[in-house]
Order: sequence, then C-alpha cells, then structure tokens
Amino acid sequence: MSRIALDQHLEQHKPALPDSEFSIWEKTAIWAVLGLIAILLSGFVLANDVVWDEGLKPIIWDPVTKDAGAAGDAGYSPQNTAIYTGSMLVCVVILQALFRRADFPCDDRMTLALIAWVCLAPAMRVLEDADFFTQDMDVLFISPLIHLHLAAWLIGIAATSQWVAGQWDHATSDRDEAKIRRALMPILLIALLLHWGLLYQPAYIEHEEMGMFWVFTGLIASFAVLIGIMLKTQHWPAITRGMLAFGSAAVVMGVAHWAQFLATPWEQESARVLETTPIWPLFVVLGIPAVVCFFLYRMGIEDLRQLKLSGFEAGVLPEGVQLAAWDDAGDLVNSHPVGLLSKKGLLATPMVLAMVYGQLCDGFATMVGIDSFGYGEKHPVSNEVIKLGGRLNESIGVEFGEGAWLFTLVKAVLIGTIVWLFAEMKVEHRQRHLRLLIVLAVLIVGLAPGLRDIGRLTLGV
Repeated sequence: MSRIALDQHLEQHKPALPDSEFSIWEKTAIWAVLGLIAILLSGFVLANDVVWDEGLKPIIWDPVTKDAGAAGDAGYSPQNTAIYTGSMLVCVVILQALFRRADFPCDDRMTLALIAWVCLAPAMRVLEDADFFTQDMDVLFISPLIHLHLAAWLIGIAATSQWVAGQWDHATSDRDEAKIRRALMPILLIALLLHWGLLYQPAYIEHEEMGMFWVFTGLIASFAVLIGIMLKTQHWPAITRGMLAFGSAAVVMGVAHWAQFLATPWEQESARVLETTPIWPLFVVLGIPAVVCFFLYRMGIEDLRQLKLSGFEAGVLPEGVQLAAWDDAGDLVNSHPVGLLSKKGLLATPMVLAMVYGQLCDGFATMVGIDSFGYGEKHPVSNEVIKLGGRLNESIGVEFGEGAWLFTLVKAVLIGTIVWLFAEMKVEHRQRHLRLLIVLAVLIVGLAPGLRDIGRLTLGV
C-alpha cells in the first residue's frame, strides 16, 4: 500500500524537465562561458600585453613551461589554483548538460571507461617526470595541459567509436556483434599505433641508451588488452567500448615504459640517478586503499544487486520525478527500492569505490613521499595542511617526517564526508551526468595525483 501511496503522491507533482531541455542555470552557465570566451578573445586581439603578457601568461603558462624544463615540478599558486578549480566546476555544469542532451551513456560501464582515462594521465605524467619525452612535447604532459591533451584523444576515440559502430548499439545478434568488431577494432588498433608513434616514438631517438624489450612487450600487451576488452564487452554501447578499450590499452603502454626505465634508465636533465627501487610504498599507497574498498564493496554489493534487479539505479530517482516531490513524500519513500537500498548499494558502485581509492591513494602517497623520501608539496592549500602537521609534530616532540600525516587524515575525513553525502543524496534522472562528472573531477584531483606520486616513488624521479 505504501508503494501505491508513493506513486499517487508523485503523480500529483509537476514532473522533472525532460533530458533534452536545459535548466535556467545551465543556460546561464553556457551563455556566461561564451561571453567570457568572447571577452578573452577580444582582449588577446585588442590588449594582448595586458591580458596575456601581464595577466594570464605569468599565472598559467610560465609555471607550465617551468615544470617542463630542467628545474621541473613548478608549484601552483593561489591564482592558478582558483582558475583551474573554477574552470573545472564550470566545465562540469556545462558538459553534463550537453552530454545529457546528447544522450551519452551514464552508467557503471562509462564510469569504468573514464577511470581508465584518468589513470592514463599519471601513467604519462610520470614519464615526463623521468624526462622521457622530447623537449618539444614536454608541455603536453604538464597539468593542466595533459588533461586537455588527453581529453582531445578521448573525444576523438569516443566520436569515432560512435560514428563507426553506434548504429548497432541496440543489436543483440552475433552477426551484428561481428560487424561491430570488424568495423571498430581495426580503427582502434590503428589509433593506438598512432598514439604510440606520435607520443612515444620520437623520444627513442633521444634516449639511445635505453633498451626496448619492455617497450615492445608493452606494445604487444596493449594490443592484446584492447582486443580482449573488445571481446569481453559484447553488447556494450560502442562509445563506451571504444573508450574503455583504448584507454586501458594506452595505460598498459605507458606503464610498460615505466618498466623499461627500471630495466635500463635513460639520462635525465636533472642528472638524477636511480639507486634503488623501493617496493614497500606500493603496499602502503595501493594496498591500504584496496583493503578499504574491498570492505566497502562487501558492505554494499547485496543491496546494489537487489536494486538493479528492481530496475533502478543507486541514488537515482525514477525518471520524471522531481527531487522536491520525492522529499515531500516523507516516510513513503522508505518502501521504494531507491530509498531502501541506495545507501548501502552506492558503496559498491565503481564511482564511490574509485573516489575512495583515489583520495586515500593520494593521501598515503603524499605522506610516504614527503615524510620518507623527501619530496615536496606543490599545492598551496595542501602545503599549509602539511605545515600545520609539522607544527603539531614539534609541539608533541615528534621528530620524524614533515607532518604529512595530517594531510592523509584530512583526505580520509574528506572522502568519508563525500561518501556519506553520496549515500544520503538522491539525484533526479536528468542529473546522472552531473553526478558522474563530479566523480570524474574528484578522480582528477585524487586518483591521478596519487598514482603519479607512487609512480615517482617507484621510479625515483
């Protein structure tokens, strides 16, 4: 009876906007960004000295070129941190609206595909830290350009996959699956070979002393991974298959170059020499977050399975239902699968597990890198937290480390708060893309730097 009462209550309220329509806030954001772009372009033309030479260049471009140079690892400033953060938030609002209107997939499969691309950034960024890429290409692998650069690859792969094989997205026959593989797989393999040829191959000329065993092993393995994922993702949307297959294969290719550096280190501009390869940080930085995620998965997987069997998505209201109408229903929602199973079910979803793993990975990697290996922190806010931890160490007489333990603790509290908010929060069906892009933003500032840090620790760069 309570389920019937809930349905009757929801029917009395105005339905949510259809996915094809922009909200007033989305329209405002889109027009504001277009206006800002017009102002910047006008400034570049009419007052380039003020807008670029004295304005944006010292804040944004100079740190990038410094980071790409021999000095390396230029720090962030409060100004460019604010610009990057604001730009990311605006992109989340605008892109989610565009993706929703284009009806892009927004499920756990797409989450996995995006995670692969997030991992690709640190896989290549660590190689830049090791001075692998040519000087002409270094800037492409410095934040934030590395994310824009890889976003261009992602868009190209996604668009190509959809254009080539999207017409068979809802097909279920073996014949149609064979058509998808014949159409999409060769193009992805060629794109992967192009990725290797454009980004990696020019560096081999500069590093004549490096071996090639792990390079070619990784190249073969990346092709195998791409083919394997294509075979294992039958009946997935073409855009998701292409993104996951290419992104995962590219990660394998990048990590293979890590292995090559460990086997035959090449000369670096900084003249650093790898003396030992520490293994124990891997168990701390990658192992502890994995254990936490394992228990979260165990806690939520049964509710998540029941929720999927009922035809609903964790934390997502039924299509057409407004959040206000759901909240007004009071205790009636407790009998609905979304209200009953979402809290624990969300704990087992890839988006929550990835956020938890990424933030903890970043926290432990920072603590190990700074307190045990003498690395520094380049982000101003994080650095202040670490300094506070150092002062706390001094006040209680602890001489070990610089206080990065406090940063790890803050990260743990932060991700705990985010997980709690996700568990309590419900989103309308049209807001699923917004939730996914928020998760992507959290991964970019958590998982990506965490993996980069552990890569640097492992390679000693």
